[in-house]
Amino acid sequence: MGKQLIERLQQTVIGSALILGAASVTSRFLGLFRDRLISSHFGIGHISDSYFSAFRIPDFIYNILVLGALSASFVPIFIEYRKKDGERAAMDIANDVLNILTFSLVVLAAICFIFAPSIVHILGYGDSGEERVLITHFTRIMLLSMIFFGMSNVLAGVLHANKRFFVYAMAPIMYNVGIIIGILVLYPIIGVTGLPWGVVFGAALHFLVQLPAAMKTGFRFRPHLSLRHPGVRRILMLMPSRSFALGLTQVNLFIIFIIASTLSDGAKSVWQYADNLQHFPINIFGVSLSLAVFPLFSEAFAENNIHRFKQIFSENFRRILFFIIPISIATLLLRAQIVRLVYGAGVFDWTATKLTAQTLGMFALSMFAQSLIPLLARAFFARQDTMTPVVISLGSVVVNLVLGWWFAHLWGIIGLALAFSIAEIIEMLTLLVTLRARHGDLEDNHIISSTWKIIISSLGMGCIIQGLKYVIAPAVDMHTFVGIFLQTMGSLIGGGMMYLFIATQFHFDEAEAVKTKIVGMWSLLKRYW
Repeated sequence: MGKQLIERLQQTVIGSALILGAASVTSRFLGLFRDRLISSHFGIGHISDSYFSAFRIPDFIYNILVLGALSASFVPIFIEYRKKDGERAAMDIANDVLNILTFSLVVLAAICFIFAPSIVHILGYGDSGEERVLITHFTRIMLLSMIFFGMSNVLAGVLHANKRFFVYAMAPIMYNVGIIIGILVLYPIIGVTGLPWGVVFGAALHFLVQLPAAMKTGFRFRPHLSLRHPGVRRILMLMPSRSFALGLTQVNLFIIFIIASTLSDGAKSVWQYADNLQHFPINIFGVSLSLAVFPLFSEAFAENNIHRFKQIFSENFRRILFFIIPISIATLLLRAQIVRLVYGAGVFDWTATKLTAQTLGMFALSMFAQSLIPLLARAFFARQDTMTPVVISLGSVVVNLVLGWWFAHLWGIIGLALAFSIAEIIEMLTLLVTLRARHGDLEDNHIISSTWKIIISSLGMGCIIQGLKYVIAPAVDMHTFVGIFLQTMGSLIGGGMMYLFIATQFHFDEAEAVKTKIVGMWSLLKRYW
């Protein structure tokens, strides 16, 4: 029964998004637990700074090489060949791409292993010598993880194209499980070296959990590597522009971390803790929906059905805003409470809480834009246009770096976060305007009308949250976890009810669906009560 339900869900956008969203929620909760373990053990000191910094080099290579080939070009071309030449021809492309990527990653990992001290010296401009040594040690171990991720993401592309979202969505969960094992099991045994080995173990699980499902779709590994296949060549030809865009993003993060290394000790950890918190809702409502509709975008363009593309785009654009705008406002109003609940344990003190909360508040300003960018980018990728997002991303990076350097000298790590948010909003608006220029009306009136209604509903929610914060605070002990939890949950429940009430008056389908679910759950509880 459970298997049949999953099969049915995977055949619809909403069902696929539910699977991806539920898995993303689980993965994100595990990620928050992972971060709580790190923050409670290491706070915002040099160990956590070194740990987060060590991700930069493997992430850079992974993004430009793996995601550059797969996120923009693999799925549309895989689907095209499957429709035109059959499953076997598509699987041949997947096999060649896997072998090419794996070989390339092994070579690059070896090069980076040798030159890691020099690279870290550049990236850790403001770090102490001791911290650079630790970052180098962590980086060399984590280089293994990107090889596993390279193989894993080819399998993910096959599962994605075949709308096998369940196992695909399980992979990030297993990745976080591996990291948690590194903290809880390996760290007590081998010390801080257990942290990067946990990352490698998580990446291996990320690959292994997808392998059986990919093989069920027909994928078989063959020791064959060819650059002559026209499909593989098209993927490689589309790859540079997307790789360049992702490379820009990673360079952007490099420079942010370089600037952060010149600030107070722990600034990089503050950035990462706040960034992880904001990506909880972004991944659930922005990335999950974007991943779910990507095959449909690709199919619509393959069939030259622009009307269908516009319908799918408008519906999911509005759906993302319906969820993310109220979450952004709630995050802004409850930022200190959220940080204290998630990270407030062990050596993570009040100073760390305030810095992380203020940084999270700056991120909250652009959460709506960050959630929409994946959807907008995939609208271009589906029509095999990877250059437009590159150019727009380049402009965003320039804005971010100029403002980041300026604001960091004024307001520290909080200024860096503000610069990042401004750049993300500019990038989102530019993508939207460009997409409309290419395809004309994107159901603009519907989008604009819905956005204003969402904003009005969210402001009503915000007033309730802000009021309940001050009503509940005197009634609980705000120096305890329980007190902060009660204040936060009471405010969220009250604000959420107000948002649903106003949204229902505006006849949002999403509000009616949520209301129906709540009524159903309440009826079920009363029956068993």
